[in-house]
Amino acid sequence: GNQKATHLENSQGKKSQHAEEAIFYMNCRAAYLTVLKSSLENIKSKEQLSLVLQQAGRNPSQKTINKYWTSQTTSLNFDDFCAILKKEKPATKNELLEAFGKLDTNKAGYVLHDELCKILTTRGDKMTWEEVTSIIKQADFNFSGKLDYNKAWPRFCELYLTTSEQCCKAARDRLEMDPKLRQQHFGNQTENFSEGISLPGSKPSPRVSRKTDHKLPKADSRAPSRPSSAQSNKASTSSTVTVGASSSRNTKLIIEPDTMKEWQRSQCKGCFYLEEDGEIISHKYRLHLAQRSALCVTIKPFHIPQAEGKSCHWLSVDTALFILKENETQENLQLVSFTELQNKEMFGWRGELGAGIYWLLPFTTGCRLRKEKTQISGEAKLVWRDEDGELALTEEFQAALLDIFETIDLDGNGLLSLEEYNFFELRTSGEKCDQEAWAVCKENFEMKKNELTRQGFLDLNLMEANDRDGDPWDLWVTLLSLGYNKALEMTEACPFVIDLCAERCKPRIKAISLEAGGSQLSRALCRSVVNKGEAKVLDGSENIFIYTYRSGSRITSVIENKSENKVIIHVNNEQSKNCLNSRGLTVFAVEVAPKSMMVSQHVMALNEQEEWIYSCVHSLV
Repeated sequence: GNQKATHLENSQGKKSQHAEEAIFYMNCRAAYLTVLKSSLENIKSKEQLSLVLQQAGRNPSQKTINKYWTSQTTSLNFDDFCAILKKEKPATKNELLEAFGKLDTNKAGYVLHDELCKILTTRGDKMTWEEVTSIIKQADFNFSGKLDYNKAWPRFCELYLTTSEQCCKAARDRLEMDPKLRQQHFGNQTENFSEGISLPGSKPSPRVSRKTDHKLPKADSRAPSRPSSAQSNKASTSSTVTVGASSSRNTKLIIEPDTMKEWQRSQCKGCFYLEEDGEIISHKYRLHLAQRSALCVTIKPFHIPQAEGKSCHWLSVDTALFILKENETQENLQLVSFTELQNKEMFGWRGELGAGIYWLLPFTTGCRLRKEKTQISGEAKLVWRDEDGELALTEEFQAALLDIFETIDLDGNGLLSLEEYNFFELRTSGEKCDQEAWAVCKENFEMKKNELTRQGFLDLNLMEANDRDGDPWDLWVTLLSLGYNKALEMTEACPFVIDLCAERCKPRIKAISLEAGGSQLSRALCRSVVNKGEAKVLDGSENIFIYTYRSGSRITSVIENKSENKVIIHVNNEQSKNCLNSRGLTVFAVEVAPKSMMVSQHVMALNEQEEWIYSCVHSLV
């Protein structure tokens, strides 16, 4: 009985300690983000250090600041800040009274008005006269200009401590109320894979290693390497994967063998588009198989015929396709498989599927499809006037429009159907063209079999230029929404092509929407990594698992939280070499909801012609 009681007390003590630590780190983050844009941004000056400490309810003296910011200090990170806060406790009432007592050098029990003003404006962190006047208004100076601090100090202390707590509370409220600020803190981009996916139930995880030195296939294992400020005894695990130069792109996997020449084929194009907030949207597809059949599915960036010889940024973007089985409700699609075979830029899957309806969800990690940072000088000319004053499209703009036509011609028949054109309209204007409007198009622009030709598409854009009397504003809105920059280069979009071969029936594929991947894609992505990847439990935290999976030229890690509480995981990639990751950050943190899993990051080679090393430490905050 005594042992049980002791165990219970210890357990409750640990829970209380964890709760206190969680509150402490929440206050740290809130204070930090009041001054800096992200908890991954470093403190770069004494002034910033003083500000963040004040936001955390401290009132640092110059001596305190100099203790942590020496002549050798160039910056302090979030972990350093947390360590400082643990050492520098908030001032107590007794400490404040003692401070006032030191001003009374004669031990008379009071401080003169003029003397207090002089001290506040000339010593330590010098205050302005406006700040001093504001404080003095709160004091009880008698007619002789004396302040009895033994009587006045409770009010001063109350004012000081209340103000300090208000700073902390305001910082916490700001963090809780501003989702963008929370994302900045955690280093998240608004991505279709970053949301937490709830787990239906807890099952034993396959391939779980409870040792942090477990080796992944074709990988070496190294000791966890973390910045000195992050060293701790908290639960953590490290993973290291070394990939040889071009080893992923020069694979000899045969995705389409000669035996498939007689199989029935279908093809459909699509595109990934990068939104302003960094989210990636794409076409989604429905596949119908009339009977059970062996099947081969591939996806790769689309080589636009007219773009030969041009700079095609999108050809290096990674692509993937997830195959989901449609059940009675679309809310619960079942992951069947995904394209994990790779041959250069092509990803594929071969297997057998039963008759029925399937969903094909395209995916890219975002490692190589991200907002362009290069500033474009100048602007390409879109229209010009001939000798008669008539508007015409420039050759450069016509070439871009023909490239766009190839991208939005999803079935590749050289014509735009109303359905294909409407995907274009939804992307560029947010509206659809109805049958009546399509009939008007038919009267004014060249069509074949009720579908718009290339020339008709060019003439339609020329009409838009004429409607604006040559003002290219609307034309640029169209181009920018399709991923083009002002130099008419497609840098924020990636057209792709999907090929299907079936042995026993014609695979029928149809684009059904253009939107972000959403929870279905996130769930499929997480499940694929959990099913195929190597699992490690965070040493010292049996409910947190890190899954790492290499698929061709990319590595993905997923965090699974089986506990009843949300957790914050610190992710450190500082020892990785020649790597790009989907978050664009070397060090970041993610919050994982209870009983859920989420993608930590995707990683690819920065330069595939050289060896690259993925070395990551996940640790519990």
